Amino acid sequence: MTQSEMIRAIYDDMQDLKEDVHILKEDVHVLKEDVSVLKEDVQDLKVKVEVLREDVDDLKEDVSALKENVTGIQLTLENETNRNIRVVAEGHLDLNRKLDDALKVENEKEMMHLRINVLENDMRRVKEKIGIA
Repeated sequence: MTQSEMIRAIYDDMQDLKEDVHILKEDVHVLKEDVSVLKEDVQDLKVKVEVLREDVDDLKEDVSALKENVTGIQLTLENETNRNIRVVAEGHLDLNRKLDDALKVENEKEMMHLRINVLENDMRRVKEKIGIA
């Protein structure tokens, strides 16, 4: 191979190398753009995560307040409402007993009326037999 052929081969190789470097530069440029977009996306994600953290903190506070409210309601139910229901129920038991007693007297009065009717009929028959009526 002559010197000019060698120079020509080196030149051709250099041209290929130049093309490869140019392609590599373009790829690096595209990669830089992609990395830039990724950085922006990561930054957006960071902002969104911070907002989510704030929301979660707010939710934790709300849940804590709800727990306190529920505990208060449970205590009210156990200590006041249930006791008051028991008191009212006991009062109704007393009313029921009084009603039973009143009905018992009423039943006795009815029985007395029936007995009196029977006795009156018996007395009328006896008078008819004796001839008093």
